[in-house]
Amino acid sequence: MAFQKPSHTFTKIHLKALQTKSLYILFTLSFTVFINTFSFAQELPIKEGTIPAKQQKDSTSVSLDSIASLPVKTIEVDSTKKDSTKQKGLLEGTVKYTAKDYVSLNQKKTQIYLYNEAEVLYQDMNIKAGVIVIDYSKNLVYAGRIKDSTGYSQRPVFTQGENVIEPDSIVFNTESKKALVFNSRTEQQGFKVYSPITKKENDSVYFMKKGRFTTAEDEEDPEYQFVTTKMKMVPNKKVIVGPTYMEIYGVPTPIALPFAFFPMTQTQTSGLIIPSFGEDSNRGYNLQNGGYYFSISDYLDLAILGDYYTNGSYGIRVENNYALRYKYRGNLSLRYENLLNEERGFPDFSQSTIYNIRWSHSQDTKANPNSRFSASVNLGSSSYFQESINQLNQSSFLNNTLASSVSYSKTFSGEPQVNLSLTATHSQNTNTGDVNLTLPTLQASMGRVYPFEPKNGTKKGVIQNINFQVSTRGEYSIQTNDSIFGKSEMFDDAEIGMTHSIPVTTNFKVFDYFSVSANASLEENWTLKTISRYYDQDLEETVTINQNGFDRFLTYSAGASIGTTIYGMYDFENENKDSKIKAIRHVMRPSISYSVSPAFDQYYETYEVVDADGTTSDEVYSRFENSLSGAPGNTFSSSVGLSLSNNIEAKIRAKDSTQTEAEKVTLLNSLNFSTAYNIAADSLKWSPLRMTGGTQILNNKMSINFGMTLNPYALDSNNAVVNSFNINNGGSLFRLTSANVSMSYTLSNDSFSGKDSEEKDASAQESARSGGRTDDLFGRTEDYANKRLSDSDKEDDEKEENNEFYNYKLPWSLRLAYAANYSNTQRENEISSHSLMFSGDIDISPKWTVGGSSGYDFANQGFSYTQLRFERDLLSWRMNFTWIPFSDRSSWNFFIGIKSNLLKDLKYDKRKQADQSVGN
Repeated sequence: MAFQKPSHTFTKIHLKALQTKSLYILFTLSFTVFINTFSFAQELPIKEGTIPAKQQKDSTSVSLDSIASLPVKTIEVDSTKKDSTKQKGLLEGTVKYTAKDYVSLNQKKTQIYLYNEAEVLYQDMNIKAGVIVIDYSKNLVYAGRIKDSTGYSQRPVFTQGENVIEPDSIVFNTESKKALVFNSRTEQQGFKVYSPITKKENDSVYFMKKGRFTTAEDEEDPEYQFVTTKMKMVPNKKVIVGPTYMEIYGVPTPIALPFAFFPMTQTQTSGLIIPSFGEDSNRGYNLQNGGYYFSISDYLDLAILGDYYTNGSYGIRVENNYALRYKYRGNLSLRYENLLNEERGFPDFSQSTIYNIRWSHSQDTKANPNSRFSASVNLGSSSYFQESINQLNQSSFLNNTLASSVSYSKTFSGEPQVNLSLTATHSQNTNTGDVNLTLPTLQASMGRVYPFEPKNGTKKGVIQNINFQVSTRGEYSIQTNDSIFGKSEMFDDAEIGMTHSIPVTTNFKVFDYFSVSANASLEENWTLKTISRYYDQDLEETVTINQNGFDRFLTYSAGASIGTTIYGMYDFENENKDSKIKAIRHVMRPSISYSVSPAFDQYYETYEVVDADGTTSDEVYSRFENSLSGAPGNTFSSSVGLSLSNNIEAKIRAKDSTQTEAEKVTLLNSLNFSTAYNIAADSLKWSPLRMTGGTQILNNKMSINFGMTLNPYALDSNNAVVNSFNINNGGSLFRLTSANVSMSYTLSNDSFSGKDSEEKDASAQESARSGGRTDDLFGRTEDYANKRLSDSDKEDDEKEENNEFYNYKLPWSLRLAYAANYSNTQRENEISSHSLMFSGDIDISPKWTVGGSSGYDFANQGFSYTQLRFERDLLSWRMNFTWIPFSDRSSWNFFIGIKSNLLKDLKYDKRKQADQSVGN
């Protein structure tokens, strides 16, 4: 490629108000065209014997270093091999160049000179600079700065494709695409590089000499940088450096590397994961969370991580993420640990193995609207979260339940619609080790059918609203312990059952204000396991025999309810006073229900029991007692239920005087009362009165829930409930047997400004996957191997509010949770639990953040799990210190590292782990 020589000379003629000389103008134009047609833009031959004039140097021209001179080609080409008809054009594209001051064409030097805000555009190359010189005879472009009394300005900006370089000067060969760049500055994905001399080999390779690189925001005065002797950079692919050492504010440090490799690809790339190191009082020194990351494809990845302790303990973790757009996404985590406490041969030596499996899968609703598959699995050893050496379990060890669910559902369209689902569930108590499994649960249901609905119009009346549906539920249930989980013994006590039900309902209105609903239900239960029971006189004990085989029982029941809604309004506003409270509205929803269920005595049998005195008595049992659905009731029930729900709202004067409408606030979200009266019972006919309620105050930031149970019957001297009202026994109308209250409060510095500051960070998501809390009241999950500040920067308005003298806005957040339970069932009159939990963070300065999570148990008079957090923003670096000051999990962790993901492996991590053997 070469720059074409200009074939015409254009002269700008200014128009003046003079007398027109047509003949002279015609002669001048003819002469100009004649000269431009037959003249050539070349130098005249130098005459022999003449003395050349002294060459004057243009002060505005750019002087070039000798290093910029290109070697002259000396290889001669046979002219007979040249075919003028096959020569390639001198230009492959259009060259565009502009300048603010002037553009000068020097045909003698074969150069084009651009000055002040110059710009050259050719194909994918763009150069902007103060001065640009185009030498089209050598196919070179020179670009540099402008020097004036204040210094240099208009540094060149060289852009080719997505690559941008900002040097002091540049020499570019348009034919070979090579270039020499002086004092260049470039940035690749936050990786900022400075080099005194850079050689651009081609479109994708740069060689740099004595370069420096950093991720600091301030390129002119970075707080840290790495200095290297040589560097090779392939934009958007990789950076390779030679011997490198680190400088902090220009001071060399002993931190050095013989070489380094930095991947710069914008896609996922496989690579090593650098572990963090620490020390444990039981297991010695350790390396944690180190391994290898496999970038399998754009839809699938895999990370294999491991921990190792010098006493022989180790852990292996496998993390997998997969996703397919508009189809599904999920992740899988497997963890296995072999833990050794103390040294072999010592009396307190112990060994244990624990594991944990977590799987999460969700399907996109666009994938298939008629079928759906989802999974949320969290199972493993009951002591996993308590014993694990993985630091990601920081806030999960307080969990006492592991739960899993894997489900598939399918909908068959039609009239009626049929729904089918298969669900496998898992529930595990980590304190007792008990495990409940359903493998699986089959549910099938048919859509509601209205056999008497009209062909046109809405359904009215009792008959037209009659509807029924058919549903089936089959379950394979296993109750076992984690000690035999996964072994054949766990299936010995498995139970199989199926329930078929047909509910029939209808609803209608009476007197226009009362809603009436009636229902009847028919239910049949199938089982493959029943029992037979008798009394063995020789052994003097009752013997139960399990019987395998199909059996069934049928039950039915009926009921009805009537309810209405009552509205009450009290208006506070009058003509003489503009009250703050405009009105209060009270909504009541009373309801009366009746249900009846017969006694199914046909499913019960008796056997004789002879006691030590020889007295014979009959014992009643049902062969379905140990079935999955349980035994049917053998007592006739006829019960009336009473309930009342309340909602109270108010209208108040708006705080904004420009608003004409009053604001609506909620005083009580709910206040519910419920009880029942069993007509068929021979005693204790009234059920305890249950009251529940809830509301939200302080701009909906504090939620309050409360409840209590009131028993109308009295207690005897043995604290047993007797069939006598408490008021007739010298007491009050009701006897308070239990009460509970819970409150939660979340607020921050933005709570009163209308902003929402709640965020779900990665640590909260990790805690949720483990079944823990996401509000960090139990402490915050800390990923020490990859700890970084969030990517969100402070908002611009916060920066404007802070000046150099003071900061009158301190970002903060606070979360509170209060719970109390009172028990008085048998005159114990005690508060069974009473605790306050709190967690908060505050930015005491723009760079310092402190926080903590703790709580106090008022019943047991002690602090709960406590965690203190300290963070320091060091511009490009970040420092973090986390401390658990007391309890058997007392530990601390110190971390300092670079924020940038590109250099995140450059870190220092020191920790002291908890001595978990103390709690064991």
